[in-house]
Amino acid sequence: MAYIGVDLGSTNIKAALYDTSIKRVAICSRKVEYIRKDKRVEFNAAGYFSAVIELLKELNQYGLPIQEITLTGQAESLILLDEKGKPLCNAISWMDERSEAECLELAKSFDEETCYAVTGQKSIIPTWPATKILHMKNHDPEMIDRTRFYVLLKDYIAYRLCGKLVCDKSIATFSFYFDIHKECYWKEMLQACGIQEDQLPPLVDPGTRLGSLRIDLSLGQLFNNTQLNIGTLDHFAGMIGTGNIEPGTISESTGTVLGISTLAKLPLSGKESAALHFGPFPGSYVFLQVAESGGFCLEWFRDRFMKEFSLQKIDELILQRGYPNKMLFLPYIMGVNAPDFDADASGVFFGIRADHDNIDFAYAVMEGVAFLLERNITALRHNNMKFDRLISTGGGAKSDLWSQLKADITGLAVEIPADNEAACLGAAIIGAVGCGDFKDYHAAVANCVKFVKRFEPKIDSRFLSKKAGFDALYEGMMKTTSIINR
Repeated sequence: MAYIGVDLGSTNIKAALYDTSIKRVAICSRKVEYIRKDKRVEFNAAGYFSAVIELLKELNQYGLPIQEITLTGQAESLILLDEKGKPLCNAISWMDERSEAECLELAKSFDEETCYAVTGQKSIIPTWPATKILHMKNHDPEMIDRTRFYVLLKDYIAYRLCGKLVCDKSIATFSFYFDIHKECYWKEMLQACGIQEDQLPPLVDPGTRLGSLRIDLSLGQLFNNTQLNIGTLDHFAGMIGTGNIEPGTISESTGTVLGISTLAKLPLSGKESAALHFGPFPGSYVFLQVAESGGFCLEWFRDRFMKEFSLQKIDELILQRGYPNKMLFLPYIMGVNAPDFDADASGVFFGIRADHDNIDFAYAVMEGVAFLLERNITALRHNNMKFDRLISTGGGAKSDLWSQLKADITGLAVEIPADNEAACLGAAIIGAVGCGDFKDYHAAVANCVKFVKRFEPKIDSRFLSKKAGFDALYEGMMKTTSIINR
């Protein structure tokens, strides 16, 4: 018997196969293709599901009967379904920013304190599905009239796999119409956006087993007795996959976005400043900061200016050059970023001299993302939280240079898990615990999670001065932006 963890990612869809001891046997992936126009970012929902099916079939070659498939992945991508459960239009990605005007519209009715008290989010930003639905109500009422269900991506994939339409609470927490404390939909926000509650899937706890796969999927005999588990958010599955299941440990994932997460201590102090979400376990909460311009910054720079170089080669060139240099980079090229949530924020290279080249710029990008990480950890520390280590995952964790930078700048030891697909591993662990192979998550983590590298922080006063410069540059950028946008 075996387990599959499926990560419904923004850049790639992944399916990883694990044996009964939760040792990875294989992993396969498909790239996500987007339709981009102006501020719109969409993808084909049916095509996305077909890619999931292709990945599951690809794992057939290993001949292991599949006991459970557990889903994890992105949260906010929105799909509109008709009466028959078919998509009415392209899925709207979380990266889509068409609803900026609707954010301002909602902000007139819901103040920051109310939003945080209900949703755990202080800012109304285009990422949230609620704002996208209101935008369609304002601009495409005919489509709204034809819509029977508003669903999020992971819940749509679960529906296509097993026929049950539900919404995992750890995913609903990113909709901006879910009350994370009462664990129900926020009626006032639904009314403001023109959503009927029966247009939303019933809510279930993360880790809920939904039942058998649909027979018509034709996945083969290895899937005849397979159960589907709704799983949890990718960042939360990554926490489980790295052993971050108790308060005091913090995880960061530098993938397309920069995600920073730690379990919140209950009861809460009432003075929280970081974003709060319903967590991966029933009744749990997570402080999760998501900065949209995380690993994407290096991808953006490399694709445009160092396309022929691998991340490893960039590391080697920087190490030959030595660091730190005197250039600064603000990694706000996607605008809104935790912990500041400034929609007008923009990227900045500062301190450029004639002798700088692409290697210097690449280093500045990596360092700037590390400073953004430190800025988010500082926000979490303001909640009277203490951390003893930082667990690093995602594509950025493959870079020893970047990992050492994160240790030096945050002052925390950085540990790298042996399995670099933390979200898929966490999903498999959820399945194994759900099936009773482990008595609880502590036992599963003790058996399944190993670490291969540890980077101790090095004291360098130059980083302290550069951190002060980073903060000052941020303030200057926002002042300049406000002047330009007048």
